Amino acid sequence: MPLLFLNERSWKTACDPARAERAMADFVDAVRAAAKEDTADTSLVSEVELKSLEIAEGYPIGKWIGSSPKNHARWQRLLALRSRSPVRSVFPTPDADGHLEYHYKGEEVLGLGAAHFMDGIAVSLPVAPEWQRPAVTLERTELVELADESMEFEHETVDVRHISAPPHVDEHLAWIRESSLARAATGRQIWERKADLYPHLQFLSRTEAHLSDLDPRWVVPVRRRLEQLDAAVALWEPTARPEPEWQSKVTPESQTRREVCRFVDFDDERRLFEMHARFTPGMGRVYFRLVPEERAIRLAHIGSKIRPDL
Repeated sequence: MPLLFLNERSWKTACDPARAERAMADFVDAVRAAAKEDTADTSLVSEVELKSLEIAEGYPIGKWIGSSPKNHARWQRLLALRSRSPVRSVFPTPDADGHLEYHYKGEEVLGLGAAHFMDGIAVSLPVAPEWQRPAVTLERTELVELADESMEFEHETVDVRHISAPPHVDEHLAWIRESSLARAATGRQIWERKADLYPHLQFLSRTEAHLSDLDPRWVVPVRRRLEQLDAAVALWEPTARPEPEWQSKVTPESQTRREVCRFVDFDDERRLFEMHARFTPGMGRVYFRLVPEERAIRLAHIGSKIRPDL
């Protein structure tokens, strides 16, 4: 089950008590519906402890709990889930998010950003129209390395899975079930499940060690890049286009560095695997070559940027 990240922007807003009551009912129902697939392993992640939240300005969650038996029962249903705080407590390492920031309408957002970074789901209190939808668009700023090895901030818009009422859960139900049963949680699991998870990707044997020893910070970024590469190849018609329409930034290696990208292929011939996708934190790379005759791409390196001595 993916982690559920509380959107702090949806709390402590101007809202009358009656609207707050309805919003909390929808919120609890949505969270419980999302967790239903795997309640024991579901965590609701927030920047502060749930009992410290204010549902609306001047309306703390403690007051809501004590206002009626129904609300107390809803609170008990929330407590049945494991809760964790702060948001960074679930990151693979304490500095795992130091390379990027997420903003919504110009303001940094922790819960929404963490949901995207950790490939989870954001959950909101539906007190405003902007939180009453199954996806939220964010601005993502990431520190990346350029071809000349200088560093630059790269900006893009990304969509994060989002729920605030039970109907939103239906939008993501297939993904939730997949996450519960087959989503790789370690680099080793990526290797062991690669044929099922990425049917259009071929892995040289040397990548087994790369994935088995994969830095925990890189599991989610690598998984996301592999998913994007596989999805792009699935839609590729080699007779119509020389390469797929990539879903992330993919470039060839510079002329001065091409020779470090030659590896022994399946047939024992050395070939150029210069195409690469990036991932962070750090200078993560997935190096590969196109195999149009099989409508596939073949991966030769997953890890840090290749240096001449590697």
